[in-house]
Amino acid sequence: QEKHELQIAVKCAVGKHCDCSGSKIAFQINISEFKSYLIANCRCSSLKGQEVMLRWVLFALFLGICASAGEQKKRKAQPQSFSRGWGNSISWVQSYEEGLSQMVKSQKPLMVIHHKVDCPHSKALKKAFVAAKSIQKMAKEDFIMLNLLEETTDKNMAPDGFYYPRILFVDPSMTARTDIVGKYSNRKYSYEPGDMAFLAENMKKVKALMHTEL
Repeated sequence: QEKHELQIAVKCAVGKHCDCSGSKIAFQINISEFKSYLIANCRCSSLKGQEVMLRWVLFALFLGICASAGEQKKRKAQPQSFSRGWGNSISWVQSYEEGLSQMVKSQKPLMVIHHKVDCPHSKALKKAFVAAKSIQKMAKEDFIMLNLLEETTDKNMAPDGFYYPRILFVDPSMTARTDIVGKYSNRKYSYEPGDMAFLAENMKKVKALMHTEL
């Protein structure tokens, strides 16, 4: 019975005094008012029992506040990832504009992967892309990496149409390397899961351009 009364008291206190807005959680407890509430509603037969109940309720509220603060701190400590499953060890940029900016600063080529969450071909390519160790290594060390769910305003990112998935490269001179193509004439910038060795070779070609053309 005391446990049941404790749960009721905590629920009442939180419902009346808890202000939950976004990530901020603040408990505002008027001790005198809360004590009066317990005295009026608690079925404990003695004043001592009511005092014990008050202490337990305040202790429970304190634990709740600490747990909420700890969870918020944990969430803030986790950096937001833009990998979307394409490789968590890779540093991904958030937007095409950011990618171009980072590309110019670093003088590393930009690799842009266009894909869709619900596209089975995109899902299959993603799985193969992550499993290809040489591709993951080059992506992490030698490229500015971007994967996009939405199209950019740059028409050079869709030279032969809007299909998914497709992969294009941009060099630090701000030139879209439309000469780096895949195996398929009707979808020049598309890659299948079995094309990872071919994609790796194309990535090496783009890296070589940094020394021969720029």
